[in-house]
Amino acid sequence: MDRDVVYDVLIVGGGLAGLTAALHLSKFDIKVLLLEQNQYPNHKVCGEYISNEVIAYLKWLGLDPFSIGAVEITEFEISAQSGQTLRTTLPLGGFGISRYTLDHSLHNLASNQLEVRQECATDISLNARDYFEVETQKGSSYLAKYVLGAFGKRSRLDKRLGRKFIDRKSPWLAVKAHYQYDFPDNLVALHNFEGGYCGLSMVEDQKVNACYLVTYNSFKDCNDINTFQEEVMSRNKHLRHFFNNAKPLFEKPLTISQISFEPKNAVEDHILMVGDSAGLIHPLCGNGMSMAIHGAKIVSELLIDAFRESLERAAVERQYQVSWKRAFGQRLRTGRLIQRLLLNPSTSDIGFRVAQRFPGLVQGVIKRTHGDIISV
Repeated sequence: MDRDVVYDVLIVGGGLAGLTAALHLSKFDIKVLLLEQNQYPNHKVCGEYISNEVIAYLKWLGLDPFSIGAVEITEFEISAQSGQTLRTTLPLGGFGISRYTLDHSLHNLASNQLEVRQECATDISLNARDYFEVETQKGSSYLAKYVLGAFGKRSRLDKRLGRKFIDRKSPWLAVKAHYQYDFPDNLVALHNFEGGYCGLSMVEDQKVNACYLVTYNSFKDCNDINTFQEEVMSRNKHLRHFFNNAKPLFEKPLTISQISFEPKNAVEDHILMVGDSAGLIHPLCGNGMSMAIHGAKIVSELLIDAFRESLERAAVERQYQVSWKRAFGQRLRTGRLIQRLLLNPSTSDIGFRVAQRFPGLVQGVIKRTHGDIISV
């Protein structure tokens, strides 16, 4: 590999955050290299609901989600473990789209505008010349002025960087699959069960995405996913009806374990973290995809200013940490609080009774876990 080539920005990870940042930066003649270890398209464990706060921004990047099959979502329903439900209108609304389709479409756009390589980064370091050196599994080596870490919830690179959360055991695992099922197009539902909760919403081609988060303690006494769904999740009547009547479209569900919701640093060893690498909101808030996209916009705008104004690296890092916390700190705190309340049957039932008397509270909570419409 030609070590004389120095990229302005090298992005490690081609998920939502990485692809969004790559497309944004490329609009401003910034020399970008995107490294992604997996081929497109592929399915990912994800709730696949996105708040409308990002839709104008996605269109500015060159992608109208509705042109690739996105489904408009306007209503939200939540049920307690007992089955009692609340339903409300979503303040901003949103849309459903699979990661299989969305990531693939963004990748196709990016491939026409910048350099994208299918390689797995194995090491990132800042050298004496103040350039990042990025090594890959293929033996390639790249130089860049800045590196964005967009490698997801957990990665070998987190271990390599000595990030604090990576060595701490997490009690959470997640399961996701697509189904055929008679489900309202405009609804996203969140159904609670012992030890977790399951989100249901429509994505493209009349498919329903079911994605749930569960603790190991709740799951461990069951031999497999089907048994758990039948014996634990189905105690909630809404989930019982779903799993008794839905037709699976995957050969087997996708799973991911050791999901950490611990606070992370937005900057680690001078790498600017974006998406889940910077911080993971609890899925019950239904807004992780929007945060990834919004976070990519924040870091892209900051880097554009940095190149225009020749800002020092330390100043860029400080400003990014402040901006990231300002945008997402409240959302993460609210998400942690809501999760604690909903997973406790006593506080959950009290919360439902209060919300039934004061329905405006639900919309208020939703607003605290979502942002305003992003201006472009």
